[in-house]
Amino acid sequence: MRESYEFAKRAFCLAGLFLVLTACSPRGAPPAATPSPSLAVASSSPSPTAVRILVFSRTAAFRHAAIPVAIASIVHLGSEHGYLVDATEDGEAFSDANLARYRAVVFLLTTGDVLDEAQQAAFERFIRAGGGFAGVHSASDTEYGWAWYGKLVGAYFQRHPAVQSAVIRIEDASHPSTASVPASWKRTDEWYDFRANPRRDVHVLATVVEATYSGGGMGADHPIAWCHGFDGGRSWYTAMGHAADSYSDANFLLHLEGGIESVAGISASDACAGHG
Repeated sequence: MRESYEFAKRAFCLAGLFLVLTACSPRGAPPAATPSPSLAVASSSPSPTAVRILVFSRTAAFRHAAIPVAIASIVHLGSEHGYLVDATEDGEAFSDANLARYRAVVFLLTTGDVLDEAQQAAFERFIRAGGGFAGVHSASDTEYGWAWYGKLVGAYFQRHPAVQSAVIRIEDASHPSTASVPASWKRTDEWYDFRANPRRDVHVLATVVEATYSGGGMGADHPIAWCHGFDGGRSWYTAMGHAADSYSDANFLLHLEGGIESVAGISASDACAGHG
């Protein structure tokens, strides 16, 4: 069954436990990054051949308060749909040997410079070998000095107005991340402007209608979610997901689920094959 009230409730219970542990650490700081290459936070199946997804949420600049509940939601998606989810903030997870265990990597609310040169090179090899990448919200506010990464994401963040309600227009309802959400989708989020419009390089899945909110700076064509094939791998990005309540929004969870599963090869989609 797809997302439901029970889904959201269980996700928030998991996140609540994470937050309690965080609050018990000195000064309420986030837990230190695990010393091991990746921290397994959930196993949805005992099968060693199950699809594995790595969620990476390291921050070197602004840190979103939504990170714990966002991780919990993706963990729950894995348990509901039969794939394994590991979560880490340790850049040492980006080695050839460790990345070979995963079908896709999710940059979840990352910011700033989060990988060193060796880790970047390993991630590039992972994508070139056919790996998948999903970027959520501030994944575009990450690694400005790594041009390859900017092309993988499709655009770099520039600015945003205040959090507010807006209408999203779905351009391609055939993609798993947009197939189950409203064609005209009203929701509240932090609406990113980008340094450049990514349309010529990616397959745009959804745009935000600037006439429905204040402070947008990209004009009538404002992509907000897209996908593309890049350098041998698969990429999907959504600019949504700023606040914790996104991760109890059934439509956003369908959007997130479809995006992650598309780059992991779990949900079939040819929409992006000719782009990138």
